[in-house]
Parts: sequence; C-alpha cells; structure tokens
Amino acid sequence: MSRVLPSFPVASLEEFRDAGGARALERAAELGSDGTIAELDRSGLRGRGGGGFPTGRKWRTVRDTRGTRKYVVVNGAEGEPGTFKDRAILRSNPYQVVAGALIAAATIAARDIYLCVKASFVRECEALQRAATEFAEAEMVGDLDITIVRGPDEYLFGEEKAMLEVIEGNDPLPRVLPPFLHGLFATAPQLGWIATDAEPGEPRGDADNPTLVNNVESLAQATWILANGVDAFRELGTATSPGTMVYTLCGDVAAPGCFELPLGTPVRALVNEHAGGTASGRPVKFVASGVANAILPAAKLETPADFDALAAAGAGLGSAGFIVYDDETCALAVARLFSRFLYVESCGQCPPCKLQSGTITDALQRIERAGEADQLARIQHALTTVADGNRCFLAVEEQQVVSSLLREFPEDVVAHEEGRCRLRHDLTLPKLVDFVDGAFHYDERQAHKQPDWTYA
Repeated sequence: MSRVLPSFPVASLEEFRDAGGARALERAAELGSDGTIAELDRSGLRGRGGGGFPTGRKWRTVRDTRGTRKYVVVNGAEGEPGTFKDRAILRSNPYQVVAGALIAAATIAARDIYLCVKASFVRECEALQRAATEFAEAEMVGDLDITIVRGPDEYLFGEEKAMLEVIEGNDPLPRVLPPFLHGLFATAPQLGWIATDAEPGEPRGDADNPTLVNNVESLAQATWILANGVDAFRELGTATSPGTMVYTLCGDVAAPGCFELPLGTPVRALVNEHAGGTASGRPVKFVASGVANAILPAAKLETPADFDALAAAGAGLGSAGFIVYDDETCALAVARLFSRFLYVESCGQCPPCKLQSGTITDALQRIERAGEADQLARIQHALTTVADGNRCFLAVEEQQVVSSLLREFPEDVVAHEEGRCRLRHDLTLPKLVDFVDGAFHYDERQAHKQPDWTYA
C-alpha cells in the first residue's frame, strides 16, 4: 500500500496532480474551513509525530483561538532515535506534505507557512524547496508566504515549542506555553519571556498569533484523506487508530527499512514478516519505540502497533520507530545508551532534567563498568525528581525508558553487580542519518556529543 510513502518517488508537481493529489486541494476548497475540519474529525486521523492527538481538534483549536496573525509550521526535524519515516516521505513525495500545509493554512486562515527540517537533511531540504517552488509557479499558493527553515541538529529542535524559537532565530529551547496559545512572533510576553517585536507592517500590541504545528506524516495523511475520502481512509487500521502509519524498523533486524502498514499491525509481524526477523537468528529480547516510551518486552510482541494497544501494554507507539534488540544485548547497556542521549540533548532550562538525567547516566555507567551496587538507590531517587517542572517531554522519556529497562531486566543489573555479565555492550545509538542500499547509517558523532552540545 502507498498512501503517503509511494513505491517510486514523485518527481514533479505534474506527477502529483496526475496521480490525483490535486483533488485534496479542490475538495478542501469545496468544503471550506468547517467542512474540512469535520472531514478530519470523521476520519479519526491522529497526529503521527508521537502524541497521537486528534488532528481535526488541533486544527479547530488554532482556528478558533483569537490572534492577530496565524501560522502553519511543518515539523520535519525528525530526531527520535530509530525513526526515519518523515525523511522517507519527504524524499519520495514532498508535494503531498506541502499540499497538506496549504490545506491547513486555508482552513485556519494562516498567512505564512514554515517548513522546518534540519540543515543536515540536504536531500529533504532540496525536495521541499522543489515542491514549494513548483506550487508557487503553478499559482496554487495564493498570498501565502512559504519559508523553509534549516535548523540545528539538536534533538529538541523537533519539540514544537522549541521549533518556534528556532524559526524566530533563537536556540532550540522549549517555551512554556504551547503554540496555539503563544505562537510565532507573539508580541505578548510569555511568563517572563521577552516579547517579540511585531513583524514589519503588523500592528503592535499584546498578540499571541496562534500557530498550528503538524508533523510531516500527519499533513501527508490529511492530504490523502481529502483526496480519497474518509471511508477509504478508515478501511485500514483500528477503530481508534485508523489508517496507515510508516513504521521504521532498525537495530538487530535482517532487513531494516520504512514500511507503510495498517495501524494495529502486531509488533511481531513488523519484526518477523517485514524486517526479516533478527539478523543473528536469535530471539528478540525487547523492542524500543525510540527513547520516548517504556520498552516492549518479547512476551508482549503480539501487541498491535497502534496508539492505544501499545499504551495499554505499558509501552507507546511514539513516532513508530522500533529499535529491535536480540537476547545477546545487555539491557543495562541500552539504558545507559538511551540515558546518555537524553542527558546530552537536555537543554538545561529545567535543572532537575539536566542534573538528574546526568546522575542517572553516571550511575548506570558505574554499574556497567564496576558493578557498584549502591548506584541503584541513586537512580531510583533521580527518576522520581527528573521531571520536576519540565517544560517538554524529554525528562518524562528519561523516566519511562530507563525505569522500564531496569524493571523488565533486573537480572542484567545483578549480573553486573556480581561481575558476570557476558552480554553485548558495544552499542551505537540508532540515530539514523541515511538509508542506503537497504541499510541505515547511524550518526557516529553522537557518541562524542557533550552535555553543552559541543563535540569532544
């Protein structure tokens, strides 16, 4: 199936239109704002960026929130370890994403669109620029201004409140209030933050400029729904998680890649039928949905890969990037690897997050290297306070993923304390930077990144 991830790249706007993509824009124009949002409500589309929030409700909230000027932001700053789906979509069909942004802008009466990707995503930047230019040349953007923002490589650039800061020329430091309350170029101060000067030609005053931030796949799915209809969309997936999702499978699998499949496909089927099982032929030990959720142990691999089933199983779908580890992997080493990533990527605005994630990482390293038994108490205390006052979800991710690994595999901790662990520790964080010839390339620099965002 290929709703948002075609088998062959769409090379031009003409190809996109010939395949029926323009129907989405035409249908949205016919329905108007209320009708378009109603279609998204009926479809049950949920955000594909990790939160799973209902898309129609999100669009309606931004549209109905008072503000001087409204914006649409496309979040393509994919940085979750184990995830490559948005980059795959942008490489194969940027037109469907830009069309979704145009529909969103018309629906909420926005006047500007920002397409945000990391500067290191060269192919994706070029694809978006090509698509935006062709839409403009075809006179399909109206009075909208479309800007491509090439942002930093930090994990937090993908956090929607931090993304707004980057658009405004600042570092990716998450704000307090969400975009629908305190959007781009707001001239109203936010809880002690300095207000932004009004844009040229805009009136001054306490304006909040409600801003809609949507993930790449969410907008591509919205375009498909409007082009093909709600009933067709709901033919696949589950009642509460309808449609398809682009899953990324990496780690200890024989055939890694991105696969567009119905939501609710069992995790075991993703691993064995689509990713070829483990490369070693050994049993799966656990699967991690990036670093944002508790892990899923092998005993629960029959769990459907959708928002609600994985949450009920104590894990989470996240952005559908599944890192598979076989039974020769030390869970303690994975906990240390994930914890260090989150510690390094924490921005430091919330001291408990930075300090306690550092404490957890240090304690895990001490157990792994020297079997220091007293470190577990340090970890447990730090896990209870790391998310105090958090502005974003990073500290909660630290809590969830580390605690789940220690809870599910206490024997790996004991093996280190007794000096007898013989499992695999030479692990590289699967921060995916490219997919070439059937294999993902990992970011080798990440291991050298320091907590101040410099590199050793």
